[in-house]
Amino acid sequence: MNADTLYSIGDLARRTGLTVKTIRFYSDQGIVPPADRTPAGYRRYGPEAAARLALVRTLRDLGLDLATIRRIVNREVPLARVAAVHAEALRAQIRTLRRRQAVLAAVARRGPTPEEMEFMHELAGLTQAERHHLITDFLDAVLTCGHPGTSALAGIRVSLTPEPPDDPEPELIEAWIELAELSRDPEFRADMRRTAELHAADRATGGVPRPDAAALVRDAVGPVLAAGVDPAAAEAVVAEVCSRYAREQACDDGPELRARLLERLETVRDPRRDRYMELLATVNGWPAPVPLTPALTWFVEALRARPYGPGAAAAL
Repeated sequence: MNADTLYSIGDLARRTGLTVKTIRFYSDQGIVPPADRTPAGYRRYGPEAAARLALVRTLRDLGLDLATIRRIVNREVPLARVAAVHAEALRAQIRTLRRRQAVLAAVARRGPTPEEMEFMHELAGLTQAERHHLITDFLDAVLTCGHPGTSALAGIRVSLTPEPPDDPEPELIEAWIELAELSRDPEFRADMRRTAELHAADRATGGVPRPDAAALVRDAVGPVLAAGVDPAAAEAVVAEVCSRYAREQACDDGPELRARLLERLETVRDPRRDRYMELLATVNGWPAPVPLTPALTWFVEALRARPYGPGAAAAL
């Protein structure tokens, strides 16, 4: 455009690709005012009008309202400041959309009732403080058991605490929803509390840190489980685990100790615990844990077939 030339609204429309109606609207709003008018009252625009309209179109595409655009093009407010405010607003909108996407994906996958879907939506929308309160309530209920060995559970509390990021991806939100649902399940809470009580009881023996029953089984059974060994042929593995557990508990291997060990393993091998740990790893960005349930189930079957301990066959 020539710096000394004034253009009609039609000329401006052809040069910018906008409609005459749109340019007239922006002109009436004071965003692109005419530089002059003809004796008949027709608007004439200066060469800067096309550049201003290009800026207006960009700002509208970015979602800015007309009042804000007017202040920007009239240099009443710095563009950078407005951009920063709107970028933050968009981040908030994106977080909301991600939560909605995660809830809808979970609904499509799980097929909940309308009431359950509402609950899932509520969990996805919790603030950081509300999430903290929900998990604190769960861990307090599970780990505060009043047993002398309860102090040994402090480290476990850290390992069971989810810390989702402020702006998680949809798959993390979906994992959080399921984890939060688990933490509010009364049956799961009771099972985890019983597990904590038994763990504290074992750790209290002798007053020094020691591996719990599940850890002993996991370490001993992992290789034979991977090798496909049948629990019916597990005499040596059962003897090894029971012998070590007896040493840790400062007692002899026998029916009483094996019954205690069986009780602990039956409690710990709830598949929901494995699922909680898997979801926790997803939410916290940790490596995926190795499930405990397969090893514990294998050993429980083997132990049930050998409940009496050393010398039992000879005694019978």
